[in-house]
Parts: sequence; C-alpha cells; structure tokens
Amino acid sequence: MGLRVTLLGTGGSAGVPQIGGADGAGDWGVSDPAERRNRRSRTSILIEGAGCLLVDTSPDLHRQMLDNQVRGVDAILYTHAHADHVAGLDDVRILNRIAGRPLEAFATEVTLAELRRRFDYAFGPWKPPGFFRPVILPRLVSPGETHMMGGLEVAVFDQDHGFMRTLGLRVGRFGYSTDVVTLDNAAFDTLAGIDTWVVGCFQRHPPHKTHAWLDLVLEWVARIGPRRTILTHMGLDMDWAWLAANLPRGVEAGHDGLVIDIND
Repeated sequence: MGLRVTLLGTGGSAGVPQIGGADGAGDWGVSDPAERRNRRSRTSILIEGAGCLLVDTSPDLHRQMLDNQVRGVDAILYTHAHADHVAGLDDVRILNRIAGRPLEAFATEVTLAELRRRFDYAFGPWKPPGFFRPVILPRLVSPGETHMMGGLEVAVFDQDHGFMRTLGLRVGRFGYSTDVVTLDNAAFDTLAGIDTWVVGCFQRHPPHKTHAWLDLVLEWVARIGPRRTILTHMGLDMDWAWLAANLPRGVEAGHDGLVIDIND
C-alpha cells in the first residue's frame, strides 16, 4: 500500500502573513500576497496509509482539518513542544469524538513532560461516554526506534533545532524533517533511499540559529538524493513564484493543502 501525505500547514511559527503590516492586514515580507500559495498556516502534516497519523497539532488545526476534509485520525506524533506544533491540542477532543476513544500521542520524554505541564487535563483518564476535553494516551519514543503509530510503521530520528532537539521521521519511502538546523549521520542513514522528503527551510539566506536555509537544504538533498524534495516551514522571504523559478529540478516549495502520493 502506498502513502498519501497532506501538507496541512507550511508556515513558520508566526505563519504567512505575520500579524501587522503597514495597513494591519498582514506582513508578507517579500512574498506576493496575490499568490494564494504564499498564505501559510503553521506547519503540520497528515500521513495516510494503513492508518492515519497526524504529525503535530498546530494552532491552526481546526481550520486545517476543515480545509482538507479530514474525517478523523488514528494517532498523533509530536516532533517537539514548541507552541506552533502543539497549541491546537485542545481540538483533539473532536478527533476523540470521531474515533470514539482516546488517541495515542507519541513523543520523546522531554516533549511529553512539556505537554503534560501545559495540557495536564488531556492526560487524565477517560470517563465515557463523551469527550468534553481531549484525551491522549502518552506513548514514549526515542530517536533510533521504530513504532507502530495508528497503523503505520514509523522510524524516528534525532534532529538539532538549535536550542532543543526535535524528531524527524520516516514511513516507508517518505521522510519528514521540520524544525531542524543540523542533521547527524544517524539521520542521514535513516533517510537513505527515500523517494520523497518534506523538509523545513525557513529562509533563503543564512544564518539562522534554529532553522535550515535554502543552500543548506540543497546540500542535504545532494547527500540524500530523494527523487522529490518539498520545502515546508517557510518564512516571509520564501516567495512561491521565486522558488518555482529558481529551485533545481526535483526540489519545490510546498503549500497548504498540497497532497503527495508515494508509491511502494
């Protein structure tokens, strides 16, 4: 069975446009506001195969689920506990109602501890029949491990996000690396042989302490050699038309709602 990946959101922590701008209608940086693919909500993806795995619950989760007609999910994987990746957790209660059960939430020990500190009510036992709060079942994972998550076999690996660690993942021939500035040999080994890679690329020009930039991502692409690379977690200088005109063959900018099919 192949995979279908939906990019629910492709923007950085403040989205595109950011709040503000000369007229208060948004700060677009150099991105063209007339190009709909420059409008980016906070980064998250959905992976569908034998099951359906949601990766991160962004602050825009409610809108993302509706815009992409998501009927439900089987489990959640958290890459890390930054607000732009977890702040939509409260909307999981509706996903609980759809599934009719608590949902497993996979994350590292550090991430689970932070989620428990900020969303303690989501960790309490379920009291049937209804869901008036989210109910998640914490599942501990560590880099280098492979787990069944919502029917999908997922390998996770460590990533350097500058001031903290994040999780990258591989499912079959698909790889995902967001919020990363350095990849180690173990990460490259895990990603070897993938067909499609979705990777965070916050800006065109260096430096950045916590996020990769375009030249660095292209170096990684040359090393890994995926057939298709799609950029995500993009900021204000990542104009879609400029990227379409200047990226090398096999590399493209993602956009909210992009659907990617990966064959076995």
